Amino acid sequence: MIAVDWGTSNFRAFRLEPGGGIREQRSSPRGVLHVKKEEFESVLCEEIGDWLREGETHILLSGMVGSRQGWVEAPYLSCPVGITDLARAAVRVPFSRAHVRLIPGVSGSDESGVPEVMRGEETETMGILDRRDVDGLVCFPGSHSKWIHLQHSKISSFRTYLTGELFAALRNCTILGRTMAGSDATIGAAFEHGLGRSVESGGLLHHLFGVRTLTLMRQIEENASASYLSGLLIGHEIHSAMPAGAEVRLVGLTSLCSLYARAIEICGGLACVEEGFAAARGLAAIGAGIKWT
Repeated sequence: MIAVDWGTSNFRAFRLEPGGGIREQRSSPRGVLHVKKEEFESVLCEEIGDWLREGETHILLSGMVGSRQGWVEAPYLSCPVGITDLARAAVRVPFSRAHVRLIPGVSGSDESGVPEVMRGEETETMGILDRRDVDGLVCFPGSHSKWIHLQHSKISSFRTYLTGELFAALRNCTILGRTMAGSDATIGAAFEHGLGRSVESGGLLHHLFGVRTLTLMRQIEENASASYLSGLLIGHEIHSAMPAGAEVRLVGLTSLCSLYARAIEICGGLACVEEGFAAARGLAAIGAGIKWT
């Protein structure tokens, strides 16, 4: 089976063994935002055509390729959702050279009834589960960080935080960026200073202006300002999303997971960074339950 994690910015494909192991893999920057509506079939052929010529007949897609801006819009499944639910709801995609299925997204709501949605993280979540019932908390740091609650190996609820996108917007499009030298946040005194500030009174909007004033008054160096801002934003996210003393499984880029792991530990939790290829393992697990014909 060919497993494809087709997100907003990137295309990742895995050629899987019958048991789910990765035989080959490849990636490209041809994410959904870079592909026109009528080009998805041709782009897929360009990316994995050689695997098709070598005899692969099943393709399973996940991610933003199933969004309104993607190839075929797949409906959302309401929580709770597990591997079997996703396999049963996989959508057929017209394709002349193989059987293609598309994994749906997942929807929920917060305590006030405001909708929550995800595409892609549900598949990666299935990839970190084993055969036992699993309860716990999974975090996907990123532009739109997801905090997913698992009960009996199903996604029972989740919340989204705009932390990464807000960091980029504040750094690049506001006066805060005028006193930032460099753009990368790193673990250190400034990052931990921001984490500490996030629990103090005043709220996020007040705390944000301090990113500028602390630099102006030379209480934070310009080359540490981005780290302070990152700590401040991640701190506010964690204090909202993480129950006291919780164990959190982190999935994502190593650099981001390292920041979150340190922040979670300082905030009183326990962080466990998952190894890579969660998407491939999730696609394999879901694909095993699909009726392809």
